[in-house]
Amino acid sequence: MTPFFSILVVCLNAGSKLEQTITSIQAQDFTDYEIIVKDGGSTDGSLDFLKGQLRILQQKDSGIYDAMNQAAEAARGRYVYFLNCGDFFAERDVLSKIHSLILEKPAKHGIYYGNIFERLTGQCVPSNPSMDAFGCYRNVPCHQACFYQRELLLEHPFDSGLTVRADYEQFLACFFAGYRGEKVTFTYGEILVCNYEGGGFSETRENRKRSEREHRIAAERYMSKGQIRKYRFLLAVTLAPLRTWISHNEKTAGIYNAIKKRIYR
Repeated sequence: MTPFFSILVVCLNAGSKLEQTITSIQAQDFTDYEIIVKDGGSTDGSLDFLKGQLRILQQKDSGIYDAMNQAAEAARGRYVYFLNCGDFFAERDVLSKIHSLILEKPAKHGIYYGNIFERLTGQCVPSNPSMDAFGCYRNVPCHQACFYQRELLLEHPFDSGLTVRADYEQFLACFFAGYRGEKVTFTYGEILVCNYEGGGFSETRENRKRSEREHRIAAERYMSKGQIRKYRFLLAVTLAPLRTWISHNEKTAGIYNAIKKRIYR
């Protein structure tokens, strides 16, 4: 029988964080899901408590995005969600709420998304409720906020040649290229999806620079030079670098996200 959701957990020597994340999933009040743990070859014993309980896909990969592709290929659910080790569902009824949103607003090809809570700043980070081309250039929901129709991940797998921005590139592929000539629908729900640890691989100083480069690469694949010039100008005049600093500072993030939420509404 096909589960409604596939919850995919990618890990490598995750220690106790893996068990904490799995426990968060198993606490959900909606039960029509499968859990797949994609492990790249852990040697720390973190998988021991799972054996005989869950599907474990243990094989080599070239990095996190290759691992996410492998997990998506193994998934059987209609909708796929990636929950990283160290991250948790924000509430026990997240899957129930997303399930209701999907039934209320069905889409032939769709991505459903909500908000995240960022533990690093202690703030709820609202997602843009209405996606357009400029929204895609500026800011797309992080994958911890998104539930993907599985065929979208198979049609547009993560580009494992990108090390920190493949989820961004994949989102752009869905928005601009669609699914086999048909439009992909992006549906927002004011749902707090994930309690996000933050401070991970993509947020180191070195990888923030790499993120900028890969953002440019992804944008140039799907947007015209004229679009990009226009959007860069708009970000410059609206002080985007300063706003980014404010949003990541513990003392100012709360005010910034409150204003951002009000603007979105």
